Amino acid sequence: MKRIESFLVKKEDTLLNVFKLKSMARPDDTLAVLMYGSPDPDAVASAMALREIFKQTVGLKKFAFVATEGVLRQQNKEFIRAMKVEIQLLPKVNLQEYRLLALVDAQPTFFGKVCDNLHPQIVLDHHPVTSAWHAELADVRPHYGALSTIMTEYLLAAKVRIPKMLYTALLYGIKSDTNNFERDSILEDIGAYYLNYARANRQLIRRIELNQIPERYLKYFEHAYFNRRRYRDRVTSFLGKVESPDVCVQVADFYLRIADIYYVVIAGVIKDRLIIVFRGDGYRQDCGSIAKNAFAKYGSAGGHKSAARVEIPLETLKEVLQGEWSQESVEQFLVQRLRQKRPVKSGKRTANNGKEAS
Repeated sequence: MKRIESFLVKKEDTLLNVFKLKSMARPDDTLAVLMYGSPDPDAVASAMALREIFKQTVGLKKFAFVATEGVLRQQNKEFIRAMKVEIQLLPKVNLQEYRLLALVDAQPTFFGKVCDNLHPQIVLDHHPVTSAWHAELADVRPHYGALSTIMTEYLLAAKVRIPKMLYTALLYGIKSDTNNFERDSILEDIGAYYLNYARANRQLIRRIELNQIPERYLKYFEHAYFNRRRYRDRVTSFLGKVESPDVCVQVADFYLRIADIYYVVIAGVIKDRLIIVFRGDGYRQDCGSIAKNAFAKYGSAGGHKSAARVEIPLETLKEVLQGEWSQESVEQFLVQRLRQKRPVKSGKRTANNGKEAS
C-alpha cells in the first residue's frame, strides 16, 4: 500500500498545489465549496476531501457545501445521506460570508451568469477546459477519470488523516464517475481506487448501490415498454414529461441489460428542456460522438463512449417540429436524427457544457 501512496503523490504539480492550498488558508478560516448542477458522488467526495484538508491543517470556523440544483438521483440521495453531508442550494447561501470559494468538479464558465460576480480562488476539476478563466489555484486534469482520484492525491500529499467515511466517499466517487472503469481512466484512477477500496466501508457502498429505483418510477418503465421503437440493436423511447433526468437514466440503464440491445436512447421533458440520455456498451458505438453528431446544432450534446446526454430547449424543439407537438412527432424527430451515419468510435470525451452524462 505504501508503494501506491508513493505513486499517487510523486507528481510535482500535486505537491505544489497542496503547498499553494495551505498557503492560501488562514487559522479558523471560512470556506464554501460550490458544485455545478445536481451533486454527484465524485463532486461530493471531492468537496469532503477539500474540507478535510482545511480542517486538519488550519481549522475551519465555518464551511458550506453548495450546489446550483438539488439532488436528483435516488442513489445519490442515499450516498449523501450515508455520508451525513448537508448540501445547500445556491440561492439560499450568501457566499460573501465565506473568505474562500472553491469550485469542485466544475469550472467558472459552467455556471454562466451565476458566476459573473463570483471569483473562486480554487478550481479543481477533470473536465475539458472550453474557455478562458482565472483562479489563484487552478488544477484541471481532463485525462483523469474522476476528480476523487486527484483529491486522493491531495490528501496523501497534505499528510492528513483520512477517515474511513472519506475513503468510502472517494471510492464511490471513482466507481461512479468511471462507471466501474467502463469510461476513460488512467493508472492513477486504478491506484486511487485500490487504495480507497482497501480502507473503505464496502458494505455501505453495496447498500447504496442496491437502492437505485424509487417505486414511483415504475410507471415510466411501463410507458417505455409500450412506447419503444426497436431498430436492430437500438431501442428508442420518449417518456413525455418526467420529474427528473434520473428517470431517463434509470430506464436507459435497464434497457441496456436486455439481451441483444447494445444502444439505448431515452428522452423526456423536464421543465423547459428535452433531455435525451444515451447508454451503450462502449464497444459497438460511441454514444458521445453520436449525440453530438445528431443533436449538437439544437442544444448541448456530448459525453463518453458508453454514456452521453443532450439538452434541447423546448422553444427550439417546437420550432423544429413546426408546432406539431405530440408523442409521435417527438419520437419521429429522435429517429430521424439518429438515422444519420454513425461516427467512428473515438477514445476521447466530448464536452457537454463541461459535464459528462450522469
